[in-house]
This record gives sequence, C-alpha cells and structure tokens, in this order.
Amino acid sequence: MAWAVLMVTILVMVTISIHPYTARKIGFIGLTLFCLSCLSAFAQSTYINVISTPYDRQMARVRPILVSHAGHKEQNFSIALVNHWIGDLRAIPYGFSMDWKTPEEVQASAFADCKGKAVALYNTMHSRGAQNVRLVIGKRLPTSRKTHAWLEWNTAAGTYILDPTINWSACRAERFGGWSYIPFYAYAGGQKFRATTASALYAKNQFSAGQRVASRL
Repeated sequence: MAWAVLMVTILVMVTISIHPYTARKIGFIGLTLFCLSCLSAFAQSTYINVISTPYDRQMARVRPILVSHAGHKEQNFSIALVNHWIGDLRAIPYGFSMDWKTPEEVQASAFADCKGKAVALYNTMHSRGAQNVRLVIGKRLPTSRKTHAWLEWNTAAGTYILDPTINWSACRAERFGGWSYIPFYAYAGGQKFRATTASALYAKNQFSAGQRVASRL
C-alpha cells in the first residue's frame, strides 16, 4: 500500500509539473486519492460478535469440535509444525461433500473439501493449545461463485491465512491484500462473528444478489 501511494504521488507530481492545475488534472488527482482510500479500507479486517449465522444449521455436526476446550499450549508451536499439518491435509484429494465432515471422517475418507479440511486443521491446532485461531467462511476472490473455508491465525508475528485446500503452507495475510480471502463469518470456540470489512460487505452483496449465501459451500 505504501509503495502504491509513493508511485501515485510521483505520477501526480510529474503530471502537475507538465500542465499545472488544469481541471482534468485536479479531477484525476481527486479520483486517485479516492481510489487509494478505498483500497486502504478494503484491506482492513474487522469482526463483530453475532448470535447466529446462516451456516449454523449445516454446521451442527462440527459445532462440538469448534467449542471444545483447547489443550495445553505446546512449547514448540511453530510455523513449521503448522505447515506440516497443512501439507498433510493439502495432499488429500479435493472432493465436495454436502455435509460438514468431522476430522475423523476427513482422515478416513479418500477425499475432502475446503470446509472439512479447515475443520480438521482447526481441531489439530486447537487441541494442541493454539491460541487466536478462527474458522472463516467467505470467498476466495470477489468473483468466486462459491464460498470457501479457511483458518485465520493471529500471532505475535502477524496474521496468517491457513488454507489446506489450496496452499501448502501458512501465508501472511498482508500478502493477499483486501481482494483475496474475503471473510463473511468466523467461528472460534463458542463465539460467532460477522466480518464488517468493506471488501467483505461488497463481496457478500455481490454473492447474495445471485444466490443464497449458505447454499454453495
């Protein structure tokens, strides 16, 4: 974001130096600054607590896993260990399931989809004492027709996107900016959250315009 602002600032300065203060240039500057402010807003992630979500009924099979008590915090809980678990799940061939599979069903099955793999990774991390892990439902891209499930992990080093369906390792959240991994809802323990980011609201509205939100995961 800072690099983009610097490049645009240089471009604006050069443009003004060639033909200073024309109406078109002033309009161009205003539009550029507005777009940059939108990009900044889209990159911010915020969650608010909610009582229910559109996915509650279909997630009933895995709710006990999400609300189970965390295990003792491991002393050597590292990114390398998390990447090992992600790799094991990523190696399972993708196959869509109407039901939310439990971690035991994912391990015993010949295939699994994004929601099954995300729940399995959540269970592995949570049972070993990982803190600040959320199961997230949203969209991989604003143009995606289907919803997607992944984990967000907040650490002292920053926030990581954990997606054992697509990626082989943990990825820093800032790598994706505000236009990828767009959250709609999140779950952590017994808590439920709704995303209030500008990008989430935009993608959710676009998605809801064509079909029911909870029908495509």
